[in-house]
Amino acid sequence: MFYHASNTAGIQTLNPYSSSHGKPLVYFSSKKENTLVYLSNPVEKHCKEIVFEPSERYYRFMSYRFTKDNILEILEYWPNALEETYKGVSGYIYATSHIPSTHTMDIPYVIASETPVTIESFEYVPDAYLAIKQAEEEGKIKIVRYHENNADSLEQIKKLIYREYEKAQAIPEYKIFLEAKFHGILF
Repeated sequence: MFYHASNTAGIQTLNPYSSSHGKPLVYFSSKKENTLVYLSNPVEKHCKEIVFEPSERYYRFMSYRFTKDNILEILEYWPNALEETYKGVSGYIYATSHIPSTHTMDIPYVIASETPVTIESFEYVPDAYLAIKQAEEEGKIKIVRYHENNADSLEQIKKLIYREYEKAQAIPEYKIFLEAKFHGILF
Protein backbone atom coordinates (compact mmCIF):
# COMPACT_ATOMS: atom_id res chain seq x y z
CA MET A 1 0.00 0.00 0.00
CA PHE A 2 0.94 3.62 -0.54
CA TYR A 3 -0.12 6.44 1.78
CA HIS A 4 -0.81 10.17 1.53
CA ALA A 5 -1.76 12.54 4.38
CA SER A 6 -4.20 15.42 4.11
CA ASN A 7 -6.42 17.55 6.34
CA THR A 8 -9.13 17.42 3.68
CA ALA A 9 -11.93 14.93 4.22
CA GLY A 10 -13.58 12.84 1.53
CA ILE A 11 -10.85 12.74 -1.08
CA GLN A 12 -11.58 10.09 -3.71
CA THR A 13 -8.90 11.06 -6.21
CA LEU A 14 -5.60 12.76 -5.48
CA ASN A 15 -4.52 15.10 -8.25
CA PRO A 16 -0.95 16.23 -8.97
CA TYR A 17 -0.15 19.70 -7.73
CA SER A 18 2.83 22.03 -8.05
CA SER A 19 5.92 20.63 -6.38
CA SER A 20 9.51 21.46 -5.59
CA HIS A 21 10.51 18.98 -8.28
CA GLY A 22 9.52 21.34 -11.10
CA LYS A 23 6.31 19.65 -12.23
CA PRO A 24 2.91 18.80 -10.77
CA LEU A 25 3.12 15.64 -8.66
CA VAL A 26 1.19 13.82 -5.96
CA TYR A 27 3.41 12.15 -3.34
CA PHE A 28 3.01 8.85 -1.48
CA SER A 29 5.00 6.87 1.04
CA SER A 30 5.10 3.12 1.41
CA LYS A 31 5.40 3.70 5.18
CA LYS A 32 2.17 5.04 6.67
CA GLU A 33 3.87 6.53 9.75
CA ASN A 34 6.09 8.69 7.51
CA THR A 35 3.05 10.60 6.27
CA LEU A 36 2.08 11.83 9.74
CA VAL A 37 4.45 14.81 9.49
CA TYR A 38 2.35 16.17 6.62
CA LEU A 39 -0.80 16.52 8.71
CA SER A 40 0.33 19.93 9.95
CA ASN A 41 2.42 22.77 8.62
CA PRO A 42 3.81 25.00 11.40
CA VAL A 43 3.82 28.05 9.09
CA GLU A 44 0.13 27.63 8.29
CA LYS A 45 -0.77 26.83 11.90
CA HIS A 46 1.05 29.89 13.24
CA CYS A 47 -0.44 32.23 10.63
CA LYS A 48 -3.96 30.99 11.29
CA GLU A 49 -3.46 31.53 15.03
CA ILE A 50 -2.47 35.17 14.43
CA VAL A 51 -5.08 35.56 11.65
CA PHE A 52 -2.65 36.20 8.79
CA GLU A 53 -3.72 34.87 5.39
CA PRO A 54 -1.14 34.43 2.63
CA SER A 55 -1.73 35.72 -0.88
CA GLU A 56 -1.16 32.21 -2.26
CA ARG A 57 -0.52 28.82 -0.61
CA TYR A 58 1.18 28.60 2.76
CA TYR A 59 4.90 28.01 2.57
CA ARG A 60 5.76 24.58 4.02
CA PHE A 61 8.40 24.26 6.76
CA MET A 62 9.45 20.71 7.56
CA SER A 63 12.08 19.64 10.08
CA TYR A 64 12.84 15.99 9.57
CA ARG A 65 15.53 13.78 8.11
CA PHE A 66 16.19 10.08 7.79
CA THR A 67 18.62 8.11 9.94
CA LYS A 68 21.27 5.93 8.35
CA ASP A 69 18.72 3.10 8.71
CA ASN A 70 16.13 5.19 6.79
CA ILE A 71 13.92 5.79 9.81
CA LEU A 72 12.10 9.13 9.77
CA GLU A 73 13.55 11.40 12.45
CA ILE A 74 11.58 14.52 13.43
CA LEU A 75 13.75 17.38 14.67
CA GLU A 76 12.53 20.04 17.06
CA TYR A 77 14.09 23.33 15.95
CA TRP A 78 12.54 25.28 18.84
CA PRO A 79 11.30 24.19 22.29
CA ASN A 80 8.01 22.23 22.17
CA ALA A 81 7.87 22.45 18.37
CA LEU A 82 6.38 18.97 18.01
CA GLU A 83 3.50 19.66 20.37
CA GLU A 84 2.90 23.19 18.99
CA THR A 85 2.80 21.90 15.44
CA TYR A 86 0.76 18.70 15.78
CA LYS A 87 -1.25 18.66 19.03
CA GLY A 88 -4.98 18.77 18.33
CA VAL A 89 -4.50 18.63 14.55
CA SER A 90 -6.66 16.04 12.85
CA GLY A 91 -6.50 14.67 9.34
CA TYR A 92 -6.67 11.65 7.10
CA ILE A 93 -4.22 9.07 5.83
CA TYR A 94 -5.38 8.01 2.37
CA ALA A 95 -4.28 4.68 0.91
CA THR A 96 -4.05 3.07 -2.50
CA SER A 97 -2.44 -0.07 -3.85
CA HIS A 98 -1.98 1.22 -7.39
CA ILE A 99 -0.19 4.32 -8.57
CA PRO A 100 -0.04 4.85 -12.32
CA SER A 101 3.10 6.46 -13.73
CA THR A 102 5.26 6.19 -10.61
CA HIS A 103 8.44 8.17 -10.12
CA THR A 104 10.96 7.18 -7.48
CA MET A 105 12.01 10.21 -5.47
CA ASP A 106 15.19 11.07 -3.59
CA ILE A 107 13.35 10.66 -0.27
CA PRO A 108 13.29 7.16 1.30
CA TYR A 109 10.04 5.25 0.72
CA VAL A 110 8.53 8.06 -1.36
CA ILE A 111 7.12 7.76 -4.85
CA ALA A 112 5.16 10.27 -6.86
CA SER A 113 2.69 10.30 -9.70
CA GLU A 114 2.20 12.82 -12.50
CA THR A 115 -1.35 11.55 -13.03
CA PRO A 116 -4.39 11.44 -10.73
CA VAL A 117 -4.51 8.53 -8.25
CA THR A 118 -7.71 6.85 -7.08
CA ILE A 119 -8.01 6.39 -3.31
CA GLU A 120 -9.09 2.97 -2.04
CA SER A 121 -9.37 3.61 1.70
CA PHE A 122 -8.59 6.11 4.42
CA GLU A 123 -7.92 6.34 8.14
CA TYR A 124 -8.99 9.28 10.30
CA VAL A 125 -6.28 10.61 12.62
CA PRO A 126 -7.96 12.56 15.46
CA ASP A 127 -4.70 13.97 16.88
CA ALA A 128 -1.50 13.98 14.84
CA TYR A 129 0.63 14.60 17.94
CA LEU A 130 -0.66 11.46 19.66
CA ALA A 131 -0.23 9.44 16.45
CA ILE A 132 3.39 10.61 16.12
CA LYS A 133 4.12 9.77 19.76
CA GLN A 134 2.59 6.30 19.28
CA ALA A 135 4.72 5.72 16.17
CA GLU A 136 7.76 6.77 18.22
CA GLU A 137 6.83 4.34 21.02
CA GLU A 138 6.51 1.57 18.42
CA GLY A 139 9.99 2.40 17.05
CA LYS A 140 8.63 3.41 13.64
CA ILE A 141 9.92 6.99 13.84
CA LYS A 142 12.35 8.91 16.02
CA ILE A 143 12.08 12.34 17.59
CA VAL A 144 14.95 14.62 18.56
CA ARG A 145 13.53 17.07 21.07
CA TYR A 146 14.97 20.56 21.22
CA HIS A 147 16.72 20.02 24.57
CA GLU A 148 18.48 16.93 23.12
CA ASN A 149 20.33 19.00 20.50
CA ASN A 150 24.05 19.31 21.09
CA ALA A 151 26.04 22.49 20.40
CA ASP A 152 26.83 21.43 16.81
CA SER A 153 23.15 20.72 16.07
CA LEU A 154 22.11 24.07 17.51
CA GLU A 155 24.70 25.81 15.35
CA GLN A 156 23.38 23.98 12.26
CA ILE A 157 19.83 25.06 13.15
CA LYS A 158 21.04 28.65 13.49
CA LYS A 159 22.71 28.60 10.05
CA LEU A 160 19.65 27.01 8.48
CA ILE A 161 17.36 29.66 9.97
CA TYR A 162 19.58 32.48 8.65
CA ARG A 163 19.43 30.94 5.13
CA GLU A 164 15.69 30.40 5.38
CA TYR A 165 15.15 33.97 6.60
CA GLU A 166 16.93 35.33 3.53
CA LYS A 167 14.60 33.27 1.35
CA ALA A 168 11.59 34.38 3.41
CA GLN A 169 11.97 38.07 2.56
CA ALA A 170 9.71 37.51 -0.46
CA ILE A 171 7.29 35.21 1.41
CA PRO A 172 5.45 37.24 4.09
CA GLU A 173 3.82 34.33 5.96
CA TYR A 174 7.13 32.46 6.14
CA LYS A 175 8.95 35.57 7.38
CA ILE A 176 6.33 36.11 10.12
CA PHE A 177 6.63 32.47 11.20
CA LEU A 178 10.45 32.55 11.33
CA GLU A 179 10.48 35.82 13.27
CA ALA A 180 8.05 34.39 15.82
CA LYS A 181 9.70 31.02 16.35
CA PHE A 182 13.35 32.06 15.97
CA HIS A 183 13.36 35.61 17.33
CA GLY A 184 16.34 34.84 19.58
CA ILE A 185 18.41 33.65 16.62
CA LEU A 186 17.41 36.33 14.11
CA PHE A 187 17.45 39.45 16.30
